Amino acid sequence: MAVQTVFRRYELKYLLTMAQKETVLKAMQPYMTLDKYGRTTIRNLYYDTDTYLLIRRSIEKPAYKEKLRIRSYSRVDGDSTAFVELKKKYKSVVYKRRISLPYAEATAWLSREKHPDKHTQIANEIDYFMELYGTLHPTVFLSYEREAYYANDGSDFRVTFDDNILCRQEDLSLESEVYGTPILPEGKVLMEIKCSGGIPLWMTHVLSEEKIYKTSFSKYGTAYTMMIFPQTHPTNSYHMLEVSTNA
Repeated sequence: MAVQTVFRRYELKYLLTMAQKETVLKAMQPYMTLDKYGRTTIRNLYYDTDTYLLIRRSIEKPAYKEKLRIRSYSRVDGDSTAFVELKKKYKSVVYKRRISLPYAEATAWLSREKHPDKHTQIANEIDYFMELYGTLHPTVFLSYEREAYYANDGSDFRVTFDDNILCRQEDLSLESEVYGTPILPEGKVLMEIKCSGGIPLWMTHVLSEEKIYKTSFSKYGTAYTMMIFPQTHPTNSYHMLEVSTNA
């Protein structure tokens, strides 16, 4: 199966209790199937400027925001496949471009040591992004356990459940072990609904019956407010934690 490289969709987020997750899973059974990878550990390296310009802009809730990361779906070595992803959001619609590369090539590209052989429109967009923001470097390692479900009817409707979300600012490599500071509230799981159109009626029913409401939760944004901002602005950290992190 070809790897998808371009995404345009809505991504709706919900914080669930474990009991609510089980109720949603039960409602999903006739309509959705767990993907072939089962429960996976996703690793991410987020890139930003020295002043964290990208995430600071993002948490201010502008109409347009963007971020750059390298992602893998397992622990990697230099030859393992990783994905360089440019993710943009404009008026609630998410646009994602990504390129698959050996991990060593991906990190060399983003550190401006060597450009990969791929010269595509997506590569050009990432090059422009890096030129626009100047020197970018890894700022946060972020990992989580994910279960992803796809629709049995062949539509692009997807549901994911993420837990054990961990972040750290040291050992910034996808080759390293998974560890870090938990950023999810205890006993909660993050559900994301991903779709290009409307939500199926059966899902809206279970959300309504369980009183599950859409929330603002950005993994990188939460890592910034919990870990990075208190270090750089200790006297203002309390107020920063109240800012929405819907990045």
